[in-house]
Amino acid sequence: MTYIDSEYHRDKARKLLADGELIFDAKAVQDAVDRVADQLNKRFNEDDSAPFPLVLGVMGGAVVFCGQLLTRLKFPLEFDYMHVTRYGSKDQGGKIEWKVIPRSNVEGRTVVVLDDILDEGETLAHVKERLLDMGAAEVVLAVFADKDIGKVKPVKADYVGLTLPNKFVVGYGMDAYGYWRNLAEIWAIKTES
Repeated sequence: MTYIDSEYHRDKARKLLADGELIFDAKAVQDAVDRVADQLNKRFNEDDSAPFPLVLGVMGGAVVFCGQLLTRLKFPLEFDYMHVTRYGSKDQGGKIEWKVIPRSNVEGRTVVVLDDILDEGETLAHVKERLLDMGAAEVVLAVFADKDIGKVKPVKADYVGLTLPNKFVVGYGMDAYGYWRNLAEIWAIKTES
C-alpha cells in the first residue's frame, strides 16, 4: 500500500472526527486501563511460586494500551510482541495474516496477550489457538475494549477495560483507514460504504 499525503487525505481524516461521536473521554479510558492493571496485578502477585508471565502485545493496535498498561504492572514479566491482522487498511475483517511471530519461547509458559479490541473475536481466537499449539501452558487474553456485537464470539477475554457499543470506533490504538490511533478518547465514526 502506498502512502499518499494530500490535502484530500488530511481533510478525510479530520472529517472522521467532525462527524463522529465521543463514546468515552480520556478519564474513562485511563480508568479502564487502571482496572485491567489492578486485575492483572492481583492475579500475578498472589502466588509467589507462579512463574513470571510472558506478555505479548498484538501490534499495531495494542501499542498504546501496552505502553500504558505495562507501566502499571507491579510484577516481573517478559515482554514481546506479535503482529496479526484481519483488517489492514480496510474496515471489514478478512483473512488472518501473521506479519510477526513472537521471538520469545512460549513453551510451558503463561502468556498474557494484550490487544486493543475484541471485535468479532476471530483474530484473538486464532492467536490463542496458535500459542497453545506452540506449547503455551495457558493463554490469558486482556483487551482494552470488548465490542458488544450482539452475538457469541469464538473467544472471550479474561480481562476487559471497556465495553463498546457496536459501532466503528477510533482512538487509543484503534484506527480508521490508518488514522487516529493516537487519540486519548474513544470516538464512534461513520465509515465509507
